[in-house]
Amino acid sequence: MHHGDVTGSPGDSWLLFDLVCLLLLLASASAYGIGVRRTRGGWPWWRSALWLTGLAGVAVALVGPLGQAARTGFTAHMAGHLLLGMIGPLLLVLAAPISLALRTLPVAGARRLSRVLRSRPVRVVSHPVVAALFNAGGLWLLYTTDLFHLMHSSVWIHALIHVHVLVVGVVFTASIISPDPLAHRASLRMRAGVLVVFIAAHSILGKWLYAHPPHGVAAGDAQLGAQLMYYGGDVVDVLLLVLLFLGWYPVGSTPARPVLLRAFPRS
Repeated sequence: MHHGDVTGSPGDSWLLFDLVCLLLLLASASAYGIGVRRTRGGWPWWRSALWLTGLAGVAVALVGPLGQAARTGFTAHMAGHLLLGMIGPLLLVLAAPISLALRTLPVAGARRLSRVLRSRPVRVVSHPVVAALFNAGGLWLLYTTDLFHLMHSSVWIHALIHVHVLVVGVVFTASIISPDPLAHRASLRMRAGVLVVFIAAHSILGKWLYAHPPHGVAAGDAQLGAQLMYYGGDVVDVLLLVLLFLGWYPVGSTPARPVLLRAFPRS
């Protein structure tokens, strides 16, 4: 696979991609840090650690040596996929950035953010079924069409696909286990069912890629990458399932309440 570009110098385009990624990640870390300093009543240090670790994982997937290797190697690409689409989103969601924003924004800003979160488009996109379809469906589309090769021929397609992977990873994870306040949280049964189906779809795709790798990928590289997707994805998915059930408990005869218990207490 080569990674030229449709316009301009390929090297300059990739350098610009790396620079923009780093600037956005630094801005995200800075914004969270400013929120932590401004919060009243303190903010758990471990949530800040989760946020920074999640951003670091995204950085490794995009602009570190792994990110650069992923532009030509399938196994490295899959390692980046796990960091960018699964591990990174899990850490970022558990950092509760919305709760932090609601605590630190001025009243008018917090109200605007609340209106956005309650809006119909956000409610639809963040529904577990819709989020799972975008997540799993996007992966199947990427690896079963020419899109995988296109992303290696144009830095801009590469950027768009990676933005999609990160965003849908965050939205899907938040729809399942978000510690942040959600206007319309799906039931435990709904979220658990969607997660089980998603795990199956992700595992089947890993097996499919083992037998039918993208054209031009060496057999050994393809098999190792597919195994990494299968087993690594299962580890993260099972962790999601465990966190989902840790975060719910019955209170008398009332519906279960969304709280991340013990391992991730509500801040």
